[in-house]
Amino acid sequence: MPPAPRIAYLTGEYPAVSHTFILREVEALRELGLEVETCSIRQTDPKHHRGPSEKDAAASTFYVLRAAKNPLTLLKAKLSHMKNPGQFFRAFMLAMKTGSPGIKGRLYQFFYFTEAMVLAHHLKAQGVTHLHNHFADSSASVSMLTAELAGIDYSFTLHGPADLFEAPRWRLDEKTKRAKFVACISHFARSQLMLFSDPADWHKLKIIHCGVLPEMYASADRDGDGCHLVFVGRLAAVKGLRVLLDAFGRVAGDHPGLKLTLVGDGDDREALEALAKPLGEAVRFTGYLSQSEVAETLATADALVLPSFAEGVPVVLMEAMASGRPVVATRVAGVSELVEEGISGFLAPPGDAETLANRISNLAADPDLRKRMGAAGRETVLAEFDIRKEAARIAGLFRGEMRDNPRPDLAD
Repeated sequence: MPPAPRIAYLTGEYPAVSHTFILREVEALRELGLEVETCSIRQTDPKHHRGPSEKDAAASTFYVLRAAKNPLTLLKAKLSHMKNPGQFFRAFMLAMKTGSPGIKGRLYQFFYFTEAMVLAHHLKAQGVTHLHNHFADSSASVSMLTAELAGIDYSFTLHGPADLFEAPRWRLDEKTKRAKFVACISHFARSQLMLFSDPADWHKLKIIHCGVLPEMYASADRDGDGCHLVFVGRLAAVKGLRVLLDAFGRVAGDHPGLKLTLVGDGDDREALEALAKPLGEAVRFTGYLSQSEVAETLATADALVLPSFAEGVPVVLMEAMASGRPVVATRVAGVSELVEEGISGFLAPPGDAETLANRISNLAADPDLRKRMGAAGRETVLAEFDIRKEAARIAGLFRGEMRDNPRPDLAD
């Protein structure tokens, strides 16, 4: 087996409550014996650091913008890179070449190049030989430039849908061309990147699922009356929560004891609380919760509802299914690669409050159906979305084990 490289992980914000899958992936890679240096462009607010794992990650992560605010750090980084002027100017020209047209686009690229200088200087000091980035937008631009400056390999994880909304702007073609590999979280994500990349690079596009630790989630039957629905995620327009409140209001009167808990926070919270007010105590908002607190909340749930207008393959669906809970989700992007219609949950058209209400009503009325679907969902997570198995797959890619099949094999 090839020797394990020293890895660095980068993303725009780390740790973040909405990106616990990155934290889990890093921890799983470390358990496999890989050295992983975590880096983030920006620091996250302490409200994201609810659990001990998040607090430890925040304390040990290198923050690029914080370091770049020190003029001495900037000067040291620039002087170190000027020792190899050819490499320095190749990276600078790459930054200018991959920017959006206009002065604003060039200015952003200059900022990304400056961030890359600071990060590359840090990674070289740490002996890092491979940089991996989660998401394909601005932090991936910094990663591509950092790899050029530091003379190391890089790769990135493509999630979608946001990564794909402005694929030409983020130059997914160039990023894919220069990457050692791209970890796509689903067949759907891989197919979309095939649209925006050279067919000569398609062999690099590998399917690596996000994942969970199934044992974190209790799969026992819930005791209690009524039916408790849970949503977990950002309280943002893209999550379709206005549609959910509409659907919930349509059926609440038909099912005594029907409750809805909304876990998370965001720009839409105040408006959503106003919309939920007529539903009284049947709807509850918790704010952000830690990984363990989310697991505890799912243990009290009968089903999870995710009415999003756009998603990749949501980790919260995996968490609910690992808890033995059925899910109601919208049929968007790669969700159907996780949720099997009528088996582990229901899939509704996005924005369709009537269908969503009917599916909620079906689950609320049938405890046995909830139990069967929950058991099927847990089996799916155990087989295909265990983070340790996914970490083993991407570890193989870091070691250079590149085979033709899109879904990397697990080592024997």
